[in-house]
Order: sequence, then structure tokens, then C-alpha cells
Amino acid sequence: MTSSMTKTSQPGLAAILERVPVIPVVLIDDAANAVPLARALLAGGLSVIEITLRTPAAIDAIAAIAAEVEGAIVGAGTVLDQAQFAAAARAGARFAVSPGVTDRLLDAAAGSDMPLLPGIATASEAMRLIERGYGFAKFFPAEPAGGSAFLAALASPLPQLRFCPTGGVTPQSAPLYLALSNVVCVGGSWMAPRERIKAHDWRTITEASRAAAGLRSPPA
Repeated sequence: MTSSMTKTSQPGLAAILERVPVIPVVLIDDAANAVPLARALLAGGLSVIEITLRTPAAIDAIAAIAAEVEGAIVGAGTVLDQAQFAAAARAGARFAVSPGVTDRLLDAAAGSDMPLLPGIATASEAMRLIERGYGFAKFFPAEPAGGSAFLAALASPLPQLRFCPTGGVTPQSAPLYLALSNVVCVGGSWMAPRERIKAHDWRTITEASRAAAGLRSPPA
């Protein structure tokens, strides 16, 4: 696979994923919390944020962050179909993330400037993305699907693909993933759990984000 294929299939995604070691994956119940949450994460050094489309407030939250939080790159998570992909793009999302992948979703991404980070859990699914010119994938659910050992095993036969493992990743396991040559970043929710957001505990979220932003692979 050539680098031009990667750029065509996922325009601008490499620069987004390489900004932070951890992408916060957050669930927002009240769109009014979106801007202060994004500012708290940004203050801790996490400038890339994934808002999952699992609540009615998600699209409004994405739109608010895109419009009001300078320096934040907001994406839409749990994108399942063409309609959700289009809605996220209209709201100002800079990227979309899906737990798996379908031909219709890949086709929707092919006609858009907003890149898609599709989810895979098997080597066959990874090969399918490579055939479509993809250079990045979400590995989901990371821990139940085999963890860092699984991704390490894919690195040699499938060097064309780099991953953002998400699903059960913790501050303890994140460095194990980040040590792998085929991992660009990880996704996690521990920095901004639902209860902290509802409590408006922005200080704790900023502190957790600062620690996450400092995560790197463990020393050899």
C-alpha cells in the first residue's frame, strides 16, 4: 500500500491520531457539559476528543465543541451508518470512529473529507481495510479481543495498518499498547467518566487528562 492510498482513504487522520497518546472516549448526557468538558481535557493536554453517539445530546455536544473550543479536535464515536456519519460531519466533527465496519459506511467515508477510523477485531477484517487503502484502524474491543499480544502478532504480517486500541484500556495497560510499533494511540474513558462529567468535576478530569497525556511506552 502506498502512502497516497492512505491519504486518500483517511485524509488528515494521521495528524489527528498522532497528537496525543490517549484519545478520551466520552459519553455526554447533557450538551451543556460539552464545552467545559472539552476545556478541561484540553487543559490537561488532550486536544483530541471522541464523543460517542450513544446519547441524544451527542450531536449537539459535538457542534458546541467544534464551534466554541479553540484547539480541540472533536470526533464522533459509535458511528454505525451513513446517516450518523453525515450528521456528525454536519455538526463539525473532524473524524468519525466506528466499532466495526460495513461496506456502506466505507462508501460514505469515501465520498467525504471527514476521515473514518473503522473498528476491527480480526486479521481478516484488517486485510479488508488494507484492500480499501486504509492505514489506520480502531482495535475493538481491545482487551476482550486479545489485548496488546494480539496486536503485536499482527505487526509483522500486516505492517500496512496502525491501530488505536479501545475497549477496556486502562492507565496500566495503555503503555503496553503504546510500546508496539503498530499502535499510534489508544482510546480510553477513565479520564472523564460519566459520573465526573455529571458532577462538573472539571479539576479532577484535567488532572487525569494530564496524567494520560504523559503516558508513553514502558522503558525497555
